[in-house]
Formats: sequence, C-alpha cells, structure tokens
Amino acid sequence: MGYAYIAATVLFTVYGQLVIKWRVDKADPVSDGAGGKFAYVGQLLLDPWVLSAFAAAALAAATWLLAVREFPLSRAYPFVAASFGLVLIGASVFFGEELTAPKIIGVALIAVGIIVGAQG
Repeated sequence: MGYAYIAATVLFTVYGQLVIKWRVDKADPVSDGAGGKFAYVGQLLLDPWVLSAFAAAALAAATWLLAVREFPLSRAYPFVAASFGLVLIGASVFFGEELTAPKIIGVALIAVGIIVGAQG
C-alpha cells in the first residue's frame, strides 16, 4: 500500500500544479500596483479550480504522511521527484510548452536517480 500512497502524493501534486497554471493563464491581467496584485490573487483564491488545487495539496500531504509511515524517508522521497517529469509532460501537452533537449535530459537524469535511489 505504501507505493499507492506515494503515487497518490505525486498525482495530487501534479494535478495541483497544472490546474494552478491553467487558472493563472485564464485569469484577468494583473493591474499595476499593490492593489491590482491583491485583486488578482484574490480573484484566483476564489476560483473553484484553484480551490481544488489547494484541496489536492492537502490530499497530497495526507497521502505523504501515510507513505512515510510505510517507508524510510530516504526511500520514499526520491519517488516524489517523478512529479518534475510529469509536470513537464503535462505542461507540454496542456499548455504547449516546448520540450527541449535539456529539459528531456534533465528529466531522464531524474528518472535514473529515482531508479538508483529505489535500489537502496
């Protein structure tokens, strides 16, 4: 069950990051000055999708608590790095962000690190 908790932590984290980016892109432009920035953030904090991203963060924290109960932290934590690769892929698929060679190589190195880290 421990790996399911880790997977849930990663998936809730990725969901939250992608939803926040989506909603920030759809929000009204930021006005100059502190008042404009405050209104911009306030608008986003009332967005139901942003609230769902915060709920996902809370669920990620809860599943993480369960994951570290099952595994030593040094064993569980490397798997969280999978979120970097999944967010990169999601950003490319959903937002058209460019997948460059350095980004792909970086994620591949993270994947190798996860594999190596999981061995110990």
